[in-house]
Amino acid sequence: MSNRKIIRWGIIGVGDVCEVKSGPALYKSKDSQLLAVMRRNIDKARDFAQRHQVAFYYDDATALLANPDIDAVYIATPPAFHKDFALAAIAAGKQVYIEKPVTLNAAECDPIIAAAQRTNAKVCAAHYRRYVPCFIKFADLLKSGAIGIPLLARIDMLQPAASNIIAKSDENWRVNPAVSGGGLFHDLAPHQLDLLLQWFGSLVDAQGMALNQRKSNDADDCVIGNATFSSGAIFQGCWHFAVNPLHTSDTCEILGTEGKISINFFGQQVIHLHNADGEQEFIIPNPEHIQLPMIEQVNAYFRGERDNPCSIQEAKAVMELIDIFSNNE
Repeated sequence: MSNRKIIRWGIIGVGDVCEVKSGPALYKSKDSQLLAVMRRNIDKARDFAQRHQVAFYYDDATALLANPDIDAVYIATPPAFHKDFALAAIAAGKQVYIEKPVTLNAAECDPIIAAAQRTNAKVCAAHYRRYVPCFIKFADLLKSGAIGIPLLARIDMLQPAASNIIAKSDENWRVNPAVSGGGLFHDLAPHQLDLLLQWFGSLVDAQGMALNQRKSNDADDCVIGNATFSSGAIFQGCWHFAVNPLHTSDTCEILGTEGKISINFFGQQVIHLHNADGEQEFIIPNPEHIQLPMIEQVNAYFRGERDNPCSIQEAKAVMELIDIFSNNE
């Protein structure tokens, strides 16, 4: 029998992303319990609760936050609601785990940071790819000097409008800038940019441009970004979400003084390493519930067993890059 405190969770916004990627991780992680869920549609909240054996379900976030048995809240709504729900959760005395992108823009992080500092609340952002095994292997290869000193990193994220890597939802809020902050760039790039900051250090300089070429919705479908990081590495990125399916790409390649290494971000990751030892390929299967490794770290942080696995300040640095690349300054 474990003597560790059980972290009892509530989810605000129990939509499709919670079905496999994150929701089950809250009750499959050791000494962790999913106690309550909330969705504006009470029938859908009840359905999720019954299928996942969750004790309480609500159609009002205020009622969930008033439940005294809940220790931590996972905010899984669209980004437009992250700031206000995070502030409400902090005010209710809960620990907080916020989906990415953590806010609509970098400026919205500031009141969350201030509230957490004022109350000593623990707040984490869901940049969970940091703890996915294949990305851990990739980072280890970089740190071990497998390609020497990293010089240039390039991302090509080219997808057709009907890409199957983009999560489906009842309403396509991801291409409504008022709700998502931008378009599909805002939905997918946070994973990539967070890892770049982990690999290459803090941002020194960046420029970007964004435009809506195909005009199939209100969001920009093309984003171009360049950046320099404190390690000295240079980055070039291209994201387009309306290309011909024949041109689909999901590639990150890093050139170093002694070789090159590449990985894809979505689906099952495959690492390709080319250096003086020849060519190697690494495939490490993803967890069934891809957020489970991160949530285990978050639970440990909430118990006081480790430092913050992804602070709101780190998430703000990601949002600053997003703002620059998408001309949202």
